[in-house]
Amino acid sequence: MSSTIKILAPVAGQVINLSDVNDPVFSQKKLGEGFAVKPSSGEIVSPVTGKVVMVAETKHALGLQTAEGVEVMIHLGIDTVELDGKPFDWQVAAGSEVKAGQQLGTMDLQAIKDAQKDDTVILAVTNTADVLAGIDVALGTKSAGETAATITLKQTKTAPAANKDENKYQTTAREIVKAIGGADNIKSVMHCFTRLRFTLNDNSIPQDDEVNNIKGVIDVTRANNQYQIVIGQTVEDVYDELIKLLGPKYAGQGETAPAAPAPETNQSIGGKIKNGFFQLIGVITGSMMPVIGLLAASGMLKGILNILTNFCHMSTASPTYTIINAMGDASFYFLPLIVGFTAAQRLGSNPVVVSIIGGFLIYPDLVKIYASGKFSYFLAGVGINANFFGIPIHIPQYTYSIFPMIFAAWMAAKIEPWIKKWMPVTLRQIFTPLVEIFLVGMTVLIIVGPVISFISTGIAKVLQWLLTVNTALSGLIIGGLYQILVIFGLHWAVVPIIANDIAATGHSILNGIVSVTMIAQGAGALAVWFKTKHNPDLKGLSLSAAISAAVGITEPAMYGVNLKYGRVFMTSSLGAAIGGLVNGLLKVDMYGFTGSLIGFPSFVPKAGQGNPNNLLNFWIASIVTIVAAFALTYFFGYKENDADSPKTAPKKKNLADL
Repeated sequence: MSSTIKILAPVAGQVINLSDVNDPVFSQKKLGEGFAVKPSSGEIVSPVTGKVVMVAETKHALGLQTAEGVEVMIHLGIDTVELDGKPFDWQVAAGSEVKAGQQLGTMDLQAIKDAQKDDTVILAVTNTADVLAGIDVALGTKSAGETAATITLKQTKTAPAANKDENKYQTTAREIVKAIGGADNIKSVMHCFTRLRFTLNDNSIPQDDEVNNIKGVIDVTRANNQYQIVIGQTVEDVYDELIKLLGPKYAGQGETAPAAPAPETNQSIGGKIKNGFFQLIGVITGSMMPVIGLLAASGMLKGILNILTNFCHMSTASPTYTIINAMGDASFYFLPLIVGFTAAQRLGSNPVVVSIIGGFLIYPDLVKIYASGKFSYFLAGVGINANFFGIPIHIPQYTYSIFPMIFAAWMAAKIEPWIKKWMPVTLRQIFTPLVEIFLVGMTVLIIVGPVISFISTGIAKVLQWLLTVNTALSGLIIGGLYQILVIFGLHWAVVPIIANDIAATGHSILNGIVSVTMIAQGAGALAVWFKTKHNPDLKGLSLSAAISAAVGITEPAMYGVNLKYGRVFMTSSLGAAIGGLVNGLLKVDMYGFTGSLIGFPSFVPKAGQGNPNNLLNFWIASIVTIVAAFALTYFFGYKENDADSPKTAPKKKNLADL
């Protein structure tokens, strides 16, 4: 190995010291030694010969590794992650072999300036502690590809690793696990662009200074009840070794809702209830997060289908409609199966077993029993439509449902260890899932489902009574509370009421109020999109969620954004209450099933029927709802640091942005 390596200027311009960069992360050399360039040209060349190991999704950074093991990061501008990659164009990808001086891509300096961002290009040796003995920076004006620094490498003889067969990522992973309290203290771990994100049983165990001293660790931070360890561009390598060490059950499923605080032993009853509620919401949103993108895409597809049927005269009886509708509806119809899998992963039960329980609940023959609407009699207001070994039961609608599957995942996690205690080892492989599926499946089918139906039926009767008392008051109350019913699957008894209203009278005021709640959830997500500046993942999710809500699919907005950030759901629901009040005052009626903004044709009364200004009143109520939910969320419901964004405060920058 040569003792020195020349580092070329990645762009033409004025080479300056890192200490002169207007960013504390780089100026304090938290990511390693290096230099910066005030660029005069947008052409980017490779500063070293080596391999491209990373290209940021937002294109603002690129990582290289030389044959000597030197890891170099080129960071294009400061806070340019916000620009979503628009000013940058790379001609290479991860895995590309490059030569020193070879063109890598370009950056649009004018676009960066127009966005009022600093265009300084930073070059940092991110594994400085491992490989660098010194660096000599040549300050002044340089052409792209001209030598800007010379680094001196450390001697290759280093202290032996604790295990001679370990690579450096395995060593880092092993030492991290030990320092944060071992596997017993870890609930789950996931990673973002530069950080490992641990959810721990006891956050007080890790000593930050000790973790910071581990080779390969750049920094430590605590946020959103996560213990976050900044690794840098090799985070995926360390994460992979962690999962090999811990096992796949510890693997997180992407960005999840913040974990609820651990309960205190001396909590009051009210405190325990509050803590339990937030834990439940955390489980619901965490179970939904892996499928939010799928639901948003499906919602948009169903919106397109509504446009084709309402404005392009596509027949609902055509094969084309059937195919597109099946494609858009599949993720919702089979939601119990999907949520069963993700909830099981989160709660520690067998994902395949819980998924099978979800499949059992939406099995076509069971769905037919509910769809037939045939009841032998009613018990406590719940229609008895089947029997099991002579026991009368009510089989409700499980398609589109979420809460019963979360209960199933929780119950499965509790009973599986119990089954294994008495089940002979030789029989476990077959009979453990058999007993588990039977016990959990029948508990949900015979007990949980009917209980939810009973509560839902009672709520539906209250809503009907409210509508007869005062439409404005009912609009206020139903508008504010309806989406809470959706979270727990308690809204299904309301759907038949709406269907009966439309079938019997041709219209439904109740459905008009429900439509307002969809619009409000979308407006809340839109406010999050508008206010988010430094978290591209959340920005993309919140916009797609707002669009889905506009076409009548609120799940992405509720589970992906609004519930996840608590106050957003509350302010959106307050906006819905205001919109519902206006909806009730104007007596907005609805003549079809399709709601939200895409459903405006459903508010056009037939000739000679209803208020001729009904469509105008719908738009008035909708605009009031959007303004109320958006403004309440923007000013009171959401702060960008709620999302643990890469930039949460001007004084201390979060390294996830790098």
